[in-house]
Amino acid sequence: MEGVGGEGTSTAAAALNQRRHEVSKLFQYYLDKSTPHAPYRWIGTFLLMCLYALRVYYVQGFYIVTYGLGIYILNLLIGFLSPLVDPELEPTDGPLLPTKGSDEFKPFIRRLPEFKFWYAITKAFCVAFMMTFFSMFDVPVFWPILLCYWLVLFVLTMKRQIMHMIKYKYIPFNIGKQKYRGKKPASSASSPRAD
Repeated sequence: MEGVGGEGTSTAAAALNQRRHEVSKLFQYYLDKSTPHAPYRWIGTFLLMCLYALRVYYVQGFYIVTYGLGIYILNLLIGFLSPLVDPELEPTDGPLLPTKGSDEFKPFIRRLPEFKFWYAITKAFCVAFMMTFFSMFDVPVFWPILLCYWLVLFVLTMKRQIMHMIKYKYIPFNIGKQKYRGKKPASSASSPRAD
């Protein structure tokens, strides 16, 4: 008799695994379809952020959850603004980032790509939103202290990141299309040959 019950359990587990796999494939399909639509993805995340803010404001609590969310987003932002290979951490023979206009153009490659940045932030807001429905996460704290501490942490972290950008001369954003200019024409006065 135990064999029959065990067989039914394994069949149910296999069916559950099959269903989970199908849902995972469907989710990945729609996630892949959303990849080229960055503005719409960010608008959706902004709406989710507003929904979370309204929820926290409405219940007047969950400030620790919000603080943890803020720290996590700050950590993601650092990865988004940092180059893939940090010249400070991994010294090489030559510069990895172009430091002069005459250097070879190398595009800025982020440590955390935009899609993964968006996906992590969206997941974080979803998890934080779900946490607001459980009272065990509503730890009573004086929220202005947390806000001041987070602002100080944000300013110090961004100051360090901006100093790193200045030191290694990189900009983590693409501002318009790159315009390439050919070699400068030599002036007639500096030309060694007079025609």
